[in-house]
Amino acid sequence: MRKLPTYTMTSTILVTGGTGFIGSHATVALQQAGYSVVILDNLCNSNPSVIEGIERITGTRPAFVQGDVRNAQTLDTVFTRHAIHAVMHFAGLKAVGESTQIPLAYYDNNIYGSIQLLSAMQRANVRTFIFSSSATVYGNPTTLPIPESHPRSATNPYGHSKLVVEDILESLYASEPGWRIARLRYFNPVGAHPSGLIGETPQGIPNNLMPYVAQVAAGKREKLQIFGNDYNTPDGTGVRDYIHVTDLAEGHVAALRYCEKADQDMLTVNLGTGEGYSVLDMVAAFKAASGRPIPYEITKRRPGDVASCWADTTLAKQKLGWAATKGIKEMCEDAWHWETRRTMPG
Repeated sequence: MRKLPTYTMTSTILVTGGTGFIGSHATVALQQAGYSVVILDNLCNSNPSVIEGIERITGTRPAFVQGDVRNAQTLDTVFTRHAIHAVMHFAGLKAVGESTQIPLAYYDNNIYGSIQLLSAMQRANVRTFIFSSSATVYGNPTTLPIPESHPRSATNPYGHSKLVVEDILESLYASEPGWRIARLRYFNPVGAHPSGLIGETPQGIPNNLMPYVAQVAAGKREKLQIFGNDYNTPDGTGVRDYIHVTDLAEGHVAALRYCEKADQDMLTVNLGTGEGYSVLDMVAAFKAASGRPIPYEITKRRPGDVASCWADTTLAKQKLGWAATKGIKEMCEDAWHWETRRTMPG
């Protein structure tokens, strides 16, 4: 068998989508754990100023390449110029509602982009891959909390794109010895770094709940639209497992360390808190954190949404020694700190 690379705490990790919401926090966690980071991002839904925030938090400026994971030449150049030991793959489109409107873009970015990246890794002889998957691969859950063994399905193109890449990874692992792969199915990342230096910066109208609520609280948007209040949940609104983005980032570092110790492995784990909160729960918590009103209106259900979804986190604790530590209060406080620091000086 091919000799596997020896990892050190100065190993270099390629983080695709590293200026995005989750990728930037993962970069911070990696650098604080002693790793070197190269970010590859096409900036389609992020800003290069994020690099400044990462540097201010960690004291180290990650290498940055502006480019697209769908470009084979760009990828080969990155792997040639940098001694990459492992890849964390965050680059891709991520909004459930938007995916039902522009499905081809989601399949192109999320599936084709992953294939191009994995092919470049083959050429560069890099075999450790941490994949940003999603709880959307569980479709409409038949049991709660959701274990990793739950049957997979997809109710929207975004979820389907993640499911297909999971299958590609399984086929690759079975066909070629030496791969160390972690498929991390995470639930609903929210919040921001406590420093207020990095957070979620969606371009245009936010597709996710927390940044939209923050913009309503800041007076930038008139009101929140809640998509349906007739679900079979305690208050009729959708219930989700919200996880603080810094907890999620630490989960990625734990998964990387797990993979570093394995000769080869295919790890599939949920990253969540194991608790579910409704949309109205989140609105109330954000109102308390911000001290501002959050006007909202109920509208019809959004295509592709499910009623309830929260994680069974047992396996992550067993395999990774990892568990989320921050609750809904910190999620909302840190998100509000980020919003006010970024857009409401003074």
